[in-house]
Amino acid sequence: MKKNILLVTGLLFSVSAQAQLFDIIKSTVKDKTGVDLEHPSKTKNSSTTAPVTSTPAKNSNVNLGNLTSTQISSGLKEALSLGVTDGVKKLALTDGFFKNEAVKILMPEKLRKIDNTLRSIGMGSLADEGVKLLNRAAEDAVTEAAPIFTNAITSMTITDAKNILLGSDNAATSYLQGKTQSQLFTAFQPKVKASLGKVGADTVWKNLISKYNTFTGQSVTTDLNEYVTTETINGVFKMVADKESGIRNTPAMRTTSILQKVFGAQDQK
Repeated sequence: MKKNILLVTGLLFSVSAQAQLFDIIKSTVKDKTGVDLEHPSKTKNSSTTAPVTSTPAKNSNVNLGNLTSTQISSGLKEALSLGVTDGVKKLALTDGFFKNEAVKILMPEKLRKIDNTLRSIGMGSLADEGVKLLNRAAEDAVTEAAPIFTNAITSMTITDAKNILLGSDNAATSYLQGKTQSQLFTAFQPKVKASLGKVGADTVWKNLISKYNTFTGQSVTTDLNEYVTTETINGVFKMVADKESGIRNTPAMRTTSILQKVFGAQDQK
């Protein structure tokens, strides 16, 4: 498969010397997508993990009189554990990222000009394969998150738990993000790098970028390892946040007695 991709890629870009063809491609891309290959717009820095947006606390009137500190702590830890376990399990499956539109890793912005060029000349399947391989790497790497999250959840204090319970719909997720984000990035980078190699994404993208640069005279570069690491972490926190919001707002998702008791206090405020 890899040999076929490289062969097709070589044939695609063997016309690099034909300036007239490139002029047609540039015109087609600009007409269809609005992207000017000679003057691409500036792209945002994709190396920063997107924060889980916090909303103002909405539960400040919750009556905690019937809840002990131990119950509050246990309930919040259980909710986070469920969110992490469920989220990581789903993301680690084949297509856990690729077929989940909420977390799917798309083409890096710096490489979308390549995507547009390929699609404009009928090579969309090659671009799709490149994107699928990025998601396969994330699916392979995401299990590294579990022990880091477990440590952060275990170390939660009583004060942390009370503040989280009285906080916004994603207060627990935001707490977890603050405690684990840098650790996750450090742990994920070598795993993602290995995963990119394991699924063949690094070789495919290295050749695509090299051929594109030769063909266009551009100097497109991107750190796929950093990009996929960041997007993998973003995906994990998105899944945890969705689970937390569900437990807070949907009684049916409180599947244990401690979750029902702790989060049921919100319904009685």
